[in-house]
Amino acid sequence: MAKKKTIRSIPQARTPMPEQAPADRVRNFDEVAIGYSPEQALLESARCLDCDDEPCVRGCPVGIDIPGFIRQLAANNVHGAYDVITRTNLLPSVCGRVCPQESQCEGVCTVGDSLEPVAIGRLERFVGDRAIAQGWANMPYIEAQPFKVGIVGSGPAGMACAADMAKAGCDVTVYEAFQEPGGVLKYGIPDFRLPNSVVDVEIGKLRQLGIRFECNTLVGRLFTLEQMLTEMGFHAVFVGTGAGYPSFMGIPGESLNGVLSANELLTRCNLMRARDFPQHDTPLQAGRRVAVIGAGNTAMDALRVSLRLGAERVVCLYRRTADEAPARAEEIHHAQQEGVEFHWLTTPVDLLADAQNNVRAVRCERMQLGEPDASGRRRPVPVPDSSFEIETDMVVYAIGTNANPIIGQTSGLKLDQRGYIATDENLATSLAGVFAGGDIVTGAATVIKAMGAGRLAARGMKAWLGLRDSEAAVNAAGKEADGRSDERPFGIPRRERGYARLHIA
Repeated sequence: MAKKKTIRSIPQARTPMPEQAPADRVRNFDEVAIGYSPEQALLESARCLDCDDEPCVRGCPVGIDIPGFIRQLAANNVHGAYDVITRTNLLPSVCGRVCPQESQCEGVCTVGDSLEPVAIGRLERFVGDRAIAQGWANMPYIEAQPFKVGIVGSGPAGMACAADMAKAGCDVTVYEAFQEPGGVLKYGIPDFRLPNSVVDVEIGKLRQLGIRFECNTLVGRLFTLEQMLTEMGFHAVFVGTGAGYPSFMGIPGESLNGVLSANELLTRCNLMRARDFPQHDTPLQAGRRVAVIGAGNTAMDALRVSLRLGAERVVCLYRRTADEAPARAEEIHHAQQEGVEFHWLTTPVDLLADAQNNVRAVRCERMQLGEPDASGRRRPVPVPDSSFEIETDMVVYAIGTNANPIIGQTSGLKLDQRGYIATDENLATSLAGVFAGGDIVTGAATVIKAMGAGRLAARGMKAWLGLRDSEAAVNAAGKEADGRSDERPFGIPRRERGYARLHIA
């Protein structure tokens, strides 16, 4: 029997992630983080204590068996690790790159109480990338069912829901407004953080499940949800259209030339390949002096994209301090390495024009932190007589997004007071047979939380359609709902032994 690990017996230092040098990477869109080698993955996997209480599993929105996949890695069984991960997550290469593990699984890692936590995300990425390189795919046996399911939106929530419904035997069609599937993974996240080639491979695995993608299809304009349920013959529909409607501040000058949202900048650059103009015919007038308002992950992407597009000076304006910034610490660190200037405790109050109605400067005020506001963070308060100007020829807003309004405008769905789709605990909407999840329900969140919502909605859809849901019988810890050990001959849970499907004519 293997000796129980302790904090003192494991490697003490977290295995560093190899990266491109800052001076090199600002001149290309290649991935910054290069990825672990097999030796590095093996070393980092040895740091897992294999805790009995598994807090990391509870910290994962989709309940990946994290100790289970790391055990397989530590035994040098990478395929076995892939098998464990893909029981609950079909996109390990994506989630390993963009999930905020520091506030989820790694944030509650027991090792992190004494040392740096186990690099769970980096290990997940290593497994996912090995699967891509080797062409691995776990395709389950699928028993066809007489149900047709429509998915509106091909982002993380839609993909997760589509996968689960396809595995349940349904005929699944995914509708995407843009010309390529992937949603925010394609239009919102630059290649230096998440290469499009990785997203394409993961989408290919969904196609292997029999899922069809219909792109350039804007549901709500070409046809409505009600038409999907009637004329088009869908038995259930999932809405995962995200929250891509940008927010602005409402200050003077926002209609000037050179003022745009981070969504527009990133979509043009990432999905429409404006960064390769004129090889691709999408124009993008890149700024020489760029000011980005906001300090979330989207703001970091906009800042770093601007550098790669050739900007001479890129500044970040944020009304609170670095401690309150919503972006991942790693993203802020990378932006600082690459030369972004950060103006903390600074808020824009006016955008100034030149003679041609182009933006020429941002007038700002210094801020100080006062009492906490409704978010629990200290409220920024202007410092009297502290205004100053920053010269700029492009201003990019990255201060949050709102619900995509088209579905709400064109259907009878009940919305909440913010304009997001209202759902019950199973993510069922006010329209019978229609479910919704991800950012269009919660507001902007993480990729993995959107995937968790897609899977939760799929469980609700299966119950609505009267389909057996074998995963509901066994929880993520490998125990049955009654608490007994799940001994599975031939993979059959105890409570499903002797099960037979009846078809009533």
